[in-house]
Parts: sequence; C-alpha cells; structure tokens
Amino acid sequence: MSEAAQKLPQRQPRRVVSGMRPTGRLHLGHYHGAVKNWIEISRKAECFFFSADWHALTTEYKDTSGIAEAQREMFADWVAAGLDPERCTLFIQSHVKQHAELYLLLAMVAPLGWLERVPTYKEQQEQLKEKDLNTYGFLGYPLLQTADVALYGADAVPVGQDQGSHLELAREIVRKFNFHFGSPQKPVLVEPHPYLTDVPKILGLDGRKMSKSYGNAVELGEDPESARKRVMVAVTDPARKRRHDPGHPEVCPIYWLHRAYSTPERVELVDRECRSAGIGCVDCKKMLLESLLPALEKHRAARAELDRTPGRIEELVQLGTRKATAVAEQTMAAVRDAVKLT
Repeated sequence: MSEAAQKLPQRQPRRVVSGMRPTGRLHLGHYHGAVKNWIEISRKAECFFFSADWHALTTEYKDTSGIAEAQREMFADWVAAGLDPERCTLFIQSHVKQHAELYLLLAMVAPLGWLERVPTYKEQQEQLKEKDLNTYGFLGYPLLQTADVALYGADAVPVGQDQGSHLELAREIVRKFNFHFGSPQKPVLVEPHPYLTDVPKILGLDGRKMSKSYGNAVELGEDPESARKRVMVAVTDPARKRRHDPGHPEVCPIYWLHRAYSTPERVELVDRECRSAGIGCVDCKKMLLESLLPALEKHRAARAELDRTPGRIEELVQLGTRKATAVAEQTMAAVRDAVKLT
C-alpha cells in the first residue's frame, strides 16, 4: 500500500459492500481499480459484491438489451480473477427489491440541494452530452448508492485515496434518516466508513482513463496477438519524439502498466533507462509484454475452466442473491418498524 494510504487510520471492517456497473468483460482498469482489492478484503471481512444494473439504467436507459449478458460476463471475470464465491456474496442489485424500497424512503428525507451539489452530477452531464441525463434517476443515483450500502449494515466501503468524499454524502443521508427515525442510542441504519484501498494508476493505451468507450482498454483475458498489437501502438511520452530524447515515464501509460505487472527491479530499470534515453519506447513495450502476456493467459485459462461448466455462474449468483435478500429483508423490517409502516 502506498505511503499516503498507510498514514490514514484504518478500522478493521466487519461487513463490506461494493458494486460495479455491468459493462461485460473486465479490462485491466477494472481489475486493478476494484476487483484486486475486493479479493484481498474478502479474506478478512464479510463481503457483498453486486452488479449495479439499476445504476446502469441512469445513463443507459434508452437501450437495456445488453445488460443481462454483460452481467454474466462480468461475474465470470470476477470469479476467474480470483474472487471466491465461498468467501463473499455475489448478487444482482435489481433482484433484491429491498434496494428500491430503501431508496424510496431515503428520498423522503434527502434535501434536493444535496443531490444537485454532487460534483459528478454536473461533470457527467458535461462529459455525456449525447445522453439526456435530465432525469430524476440520474439526479438521485447517490440515494440508490446509499441504499445499496445501508441495506446490508455495511460499516465499510472500499474507496481509493482520492474518493473518500464520494462516500460522505451517503454518510450524511444515513445520519439524517437516523435523526428522523432513530436515536443516538439506537440508530436505524449503520453509518458506513471509507475503507481506503491502494488503487494503482492504470492509464488507457492513449493516455486517458482506461475505458471501453474510449477504445483504449486491454481486456483482462485478451488474446496475446491482440494485446501485443495494441500495446505496440500505444502512445508513450508525447515529448519523446526521437529515440535519443530523454523520456518522462510518469506520463506514459506503458510505464504505469510496468508498475502493475513487472518486477520492482524491472520497473526501476525502465524508469532509469527511459529518463536517460538508454532504451526506446519499442524496447520498453516489449519488456512489458514479457510480464503482461503471462498474466492475461492465466486469466484466460481460468475463464475457460469456468465456461466449461454451463450455468455455473448463474447458480453462484442465484445463491448469492438469496443470501443478500435475506440480509436486506432484516434491515427493511427494522426500517419499516422505525418509520411506522408496519
């Protein structure tokens, strides 16, 4: 873990909840940004990980045809990457109807201004101008996120070093709900805390954030020839125009992939030789492939093993959804009682 992460106090989590929009097969950014940390956390806490299909509707409501298949691919990649269904609960958000019920009740006490001031609300409207995001669903998605966490009594939510503020609104909403319907001695909902995780910087092959929509991602199980071609044409340091120009590895997506996949000794060599023009970008990319391709092959083999058992992923998710529903209903029974709806 990075020095910054080590300095922040960490409470040992009891129960952790996190989710991911169903986008199909995982790319390297998904794995290093979330799943790798989930695997580690699941070894020391009770964990619930879900496909956030209702969240997907906030921006993709005009075409929902691919969500079901994308979920199946995503769950399969989670398991193939090392997320053990024996250690954690995997489920689909929309199959646990209590998410919608708690979302509705939280909306009764959440001030409109709180939602309008969420930074990503305006940012995504600017970034996704081709989509009509002037909907209540998009405005209210932080309430659904809050319900996702509070429904399971989660005391911790994994976040990166610069993402702690994203959880603060959920904490405020839970506090406001408890103020109206609970007491300091007997809160109705558990207030979640951030569980800081170390998220390495993984850039897309064009230097932007790695994203399928940008066409700059390497899939976790990409075939070797495709991965080789994509890496070899990836952008590097734009200021390094000639072979003997010194480079700046910190701006190069290949360098950050080295940090994720190469040995510390190789990373140190790449950093030093790039800055001194001791190696060129082609050499650097070839060295990356020596460590990246075996990792991709390992994932492909694990996926192939899963795919040889048709229905296995669906069975795991059904079992997880039943468990999640039972836990969610316990919370909602207490919520209904507190709100005097029983």
